[in-house]
Amino acid sequence: MVPLAEVAALAALLLASGCAQRPADGEWIELFNGRDLSHWVVKIAGHEVGEDTLQTFRVEDGVLKVRYDRYGAFDEQFGHLFYDRSFARYHLLVEYRIVGDWLPDVPEWARANSGVMLFAQDPHTMPRDQDFPISVEMQLLAGLGDGSPRPTANMCSPGTDVSMGGRPVVDHCVNSTSRTYEGDGWVRVEGIVLGDSLVTQIVDGDTVLQYSSPRIGGGVVNGYDPAQKVNGRPLRSGYIALQGEGQPVEFRRVALRVLR
Repeated sequence: MVPLAEVAALAALLLASGCAQRPADGEWIELFNGRDLSHWVVKIAGHEVGEDTLQTFRVEDGVLKVRYDRYGAFDEQFGHLFYDRSFARYHLLVEYRIVGDWLPDVPEWARANSGVMLFAQDPHTMPRDQDFPISVEMQLLAGLGDGSPRPTANMCSPGTDVSMGGRPVVDHCVNSTSRTYEGDGWVRVEGIVLGDSLVTQIVDGDTVLQYSSPRIGGGVVNGYDPAQKVNGRPLRSGYIALQGEGQPVEFRRVALRVLR
């Protein structure tokens, strides 16, 4: 018979080792490890889950890059790179920059445009031809050099609805109060997501947008499985995805801490 003291010691050791494998609440988790796309899943419109033969999403020099140098034409191949775990209440931190030229057939609205999808559906539930995941997008924009304001960390709603000030938002996209970021400098954005309650978006330390009650609804998403779009269903959790809309963009950090 094993002495009780040894059993207790072994149980304590196993408990400690198990906890070490799962980050505690409040501890930053680096979703992008700086080396490869471990734990990330790609889904590009017109392709099956995991198919990225042109290496749209790649890691070079420690940076996660979205590139179109191997494309002949964009052809509405909207792409998203999903982290392979869903989250409900968290603080997300992303450092990005928009670089280079877009492909000639990229839609005008998609130029100097990327995004981080919150509350996204599981990529494995997206049919081959679905263009955008059902999600709430923290839209990332850069200026077009024409002097017009073009804020970043806006809210867009493919297949979803949100509320602001207690009222449903009618428009597909709502601009934040951030300044316009011209050129290819790094920009730091954050999202504090409290389940289906409140979402706060921050740019370089300044709160620029808040909205609440994310839920399935709205339009601006095509080719989806109707079983996945139950209008009115609250979005209490979901996947995080990085977007590729024909514009080269880079991400040098994607980190998250779980909140109670």
